[in-house]
Amino acid sequence: MENKSLVTIADLTREKILYMIEMAKQFEKQPNRKLLEGKIIATLFFEPSTRTRLSFETAANRLGAKVIGFSDPKSSSSTKGETLKDTIKMVESYADVIVMRHYLEGAARYASEVSTVPIVNAGDGANQHPSQTMLDLYSIYKTQGTLDNLNIYMVGDLKYGRTVHSLLMALRHFNPTFHFIAPEELKMPEEYKLYCKEHGIKYEEHIEFNEEIIAEADIIYMTRVQKERFTDLMEYERVKNVYILRNKMLEHTRPNLRILHPLPRVNEIAYDVDESPKAYYFQQAQNGIYAREAILCDVLGLTMDDILIK
Repeated sequence: MENKSLVTIADLTREKILYMIEMAKQFEKQPNRKLLEGKIIATLFFEPSTRTRLSFETAANRLGAKVIGFSDPKSSSSTKGETLKDTIKMVESYADVIVMRHYLEGAARYASEVSTVPIVNAGDGANQHPSQTMLDLYSIYKTQGTLDNLNIYMVGDLKYGRTVHSLLMALRHFNPTFHFIAPEELKMPEEYKLYCKEHGIKYEEHIEFNEEIIAEADIIYMTRVQKERFTDLMEYERVKNVYILRNKMLEHTRPNLRILHPLPRVNEIAYDVDESPKAYYFQQAQNGIYAREAILCDVLGLTMDDILIK
């Protein structure tokens, strides 16, 4: 079987994305399969995580694999000064796949270059989060019936939000129109706006967040303002509650609108939104299991034929 890492969503073609969505569909139909029996998945989380880690571990367990690893870097030898390279070289001798979250941008790329087993990037700083993007794409496809020609509204922390950076890059294949809604301090970085221009992706920027602005949205992708990314806590206090989506704002939105959020939620989605049929963030989190089952199988070289046979 061919070994291959998933470091950035930018490496995936349109065809590959649609293929992975089809694979996730199969796992949603039947998530419990012993396709990876005898395999070991290592989860190395140098940064806190709840959903991503548990989702990957659930996916591994449903596929019959065993899981090793740590969720607190204080329990790893990195606290003794061990380099990332040495940690990866050690763990690759124990596991068939390494799922890694790290606080440094580029850490996953580096790990993939020194590892002999596939690396799955579970988030590297404010850079990329490709497995989240796959479950986001699957959620969008399930709710809209397509990934093509959609109005995608990204709201909140667009500066540090690795989920929106990855999603933007993935959707370049599907002719989206983006609306970036953020305060000046958290605007979409210039490099991603340049990426849009280079790939002919339409986008608009907004400071305001109200009923009129979101009226034409197919997807509203809310993000948390990430306190842990700020070096200036006064700046965080200024922007943390700038945008709050409330149920009354949804009255004149499109019937097909769905609200996504990578979670955890703080204040950016009011609890009254939870009862709306347009709220989809908890189902989105559940879709993570099926998308990550597809990812684990894919990096280990299993194909759709292997999955359909089983």
